[in-house]
Amino acid sequence: MQTPLIATVAVSAATYAIDKPYSYRVPDSLRESALPGARVAVPFGRGNKSSEGVILSVAEGEVKRGLKSIENVLDNAPLLDAAQLKLALWVSSRFFCTVFDAVRAMLPAGVWYRDGKSPKRGKTEKYASLAIDAAEAALLATQKKARAPKQAAILELLLTADEIAVAEIVYATGATTSVLAALIKLCAIEFTEREVFRRPTVSLEETVPIELTAEQNSAFSRLNAELITDEARAALLYGVTGSGKTSIYIRLIEETLAKSRTAIVLVPEIALTPQLMRIFVSRFGDDVAVLHSALSGGERYDEWKRIKNGSVKVVIGTRSAIFAPLNDIGLIVIDEEQEHTYKSENAPRYHARDVAKYRCAQCKALLVLGSATPSIESMYRAKRGDYALVRLDNRYNAQALPRVIIADLREELRGGNAGAIGAVLEGEIRANLARGEQSILFINRRGASQIVTCGECGYTFSCENCDVSLTYHSANGRLMCHYCGASHETPTECPDCGGRLKYVGAGTQKVEAELHEKFPDTPIIRMDADTVSATNPHARLLGEFREKRAAILLGTQMVAKGLDFENVTLVGVVLADLSLYVSDYRAHERTFSLITQVIGRSGRGEKSGRAVIQTMTPKNAVITLAARQDFDAFYEQEIVARQGAGVPPVRDLLTVTASGLEEAAVLRGCATIRDSLAGYLKNEAEISVLGPAPMPIPRVNNRYRYRVTLLCANTKAVRDAIAHTIREFAKDNQNRGVAVHADVDPF
Repeated sequence: MQTPLIATVAVSAATYAIDKPYSYRVPDSLRESALPGARVAVPFGRGNKSSEGVILSVAEGEVKRGLKSIENVLDNAPLLDAAQLKLALWVSSRFFCTVFDAVRAMLPAGVWYRDGKSPKRGKTEKYASLAIDAAEAALLATQKKARAPKQAAILELLLTADEIAVAEIVYATGATTSVLAALIKLCAIEFTEREVFRRPTVSLEETVPIELTAEQNSAFSRLNAELITDEARAALLYGVTGSGKTSIYIRLIEETLAKSRTAIVLVPEIALTPQLMRIFVSRFGDDVAVLHSALSGGERYDEWKRIKNGSVKVVIGTRSAIFAPLNDIGLIVIDEEQEHTYKSENAPRYHARDVAKYRCAQCKALLVLGSATPSIESMYRAKRGDYALVRLDNRYNAQALPRVIIADLREELRGGNAGAIGAVLEGEIRANLARGEQSILFINRRGASQIVTCGECGYTFSCENCDVSLTYHSANGRLMCHYCGASHETPTECPDCGGRLKYVGAGTQKVEAELHEKFPDTPIIRMDADTVSATNPHARLLGEFREKRAAILLGTQMVAKGLDFENVTLVGVVLADLSLYVSDYRAHERTFSLITQVIGRSGRGEKSGRAVIQTMTPKNAVITLAARQDFDAFYEQEIVARQGAGVPPVRDLLTVTASGLEEAAVLRGCATIRDSLAGYLKNEAEISVLGPAPMPIPRVNNRYRYRVTLLCANTKAVRDAIAHTIREFAKDNQNRGVAVHADVDPF
């Protein structure tokens, strides 16, 4: 008699408050397939409702009375290996999520099951081959030529290859499925099914050997020295815009592949992926896979399968690509590492940089953080010696940085111009059009107007579900909430007094309309969340601009970084103050980075570049330092402010957020959490427990949100106290209806 097997399972139905490994008996019929890393269906809870889970471990053991059994194994083979299971457990413990939440983040949507029984299958293609020897097939073809010419044509075609796709046979011979069926009936041919990987289309470009400048070669040599050591390392590659960081990434990847190791390259925006993909596929061919959310479900699933089966050596993608199932990683590159898009806003609330550090530690790999405007946290760690600091102070083509003009919008208002495009920027755009050169305009707000208000009584249209004003969208004439998605027709008059409505503020749609008025015959591409879609992707819009089918590219932060167009000689920052005066300790850093990055899109070819920064506060130090592209001076100013406030990177910031439909219950629950944490952590040194305080937008989608903030070192003791507090809070019936989650250094 076989010794019983007991599996520990992470169950999807288990909330964070009750998340733990649950034990299940492995039926004898499933002993061969119930392996760690495989997904299973298991009974869970008092009603034994079937739930999905993933096996964490399997061991022989005693079957205790009442122990439930696994119902079914959902995978033909485990989806996660031991290292990936260990990663899932680490993510769960580090970022306050369930183990299954971590697993879900690591796997593509295509692996999930429709009904718990049958998988969403990958794409297959039918192939035909001869079922008889070549001589017999040739004879049969001769015999069929007069009476069945299509059958003869098929046989002759199959004599030229071992197997041919049925679709190709039909195309080449004009045969129908009935003709093929007749040959099957004669046992002359046979069909086989083969998996076909759906892959995103990539346009290739001619490659030339990379010739590094002396400065680039020095930087590469330093990083390569880190690459060849047999331990985990991290380096900050700090290079001005246009300094050629991508060329250094490619050389490092070449060295990594030469050592038979693998590499991951992360970019912050989907818009940057097609450009990098084109460069990397042209150099590394089918060794490259791409992972990002704009791929179809089938494409993403198939790319993941190619990675998992070892067909891929280099993965390029956005945040979630950090979980790509590569083995023996030698290099991870995070380009534009300062970007907030590397931080997930949903469980698991991980930062890709933290996961990258973990994976590099596990594989003894090199982590390269690249940016022209590094995060304050990364520069702080580099100056402290935690990271190697490698600099590129000059542009690759020895071209000067763009000449920057700061345009005072207050002067425009005094002159009667209340539009988004001031006289200085308009003049520079006209000069560019006259020379046949292109321009990029940046405004970090979509829509037409920020608010619609009554000019007589002051009434403002606000979202009924959220504590925000509705944004007017001229494309559809509607007022929309950018938080919950609520949408309403725009009335013709004030609903309170019948007065005339005023449209205040500017977004991409309003700027586009103004550009069409000023430059009526000029083709313009607008790139924001309203214009980019599955049918109109980033790659298509950027391709049209690259092919010079438009003279002006207008967009949100999608156009602010990473783009490289030789004919762009002008960049305009339409309103530099939008992100500067908000209640967030990162506001100055974010504004400096956005302005610096978008200015860097200008003058990247042989022609010199220039930029216009439009602002209401031309003397603000953040604006003037960004105009000078002086990150070093900005860092020295900013780190003093961070030290004074005691916020990252000086101390970590952890938050516990409560939300619910009743504001009083949420506030009461948040106070309970604060008191519990203060009690648990009273003996911890240098810790501040603050709150409860409302979120910057207290109500979203009819849920009130309050937060407790901890300023301290992010230690295991602190994380354990937070986890315990959340679990105890969930057990108390008085807190029903109040949801709680924790986050580390939220953005």
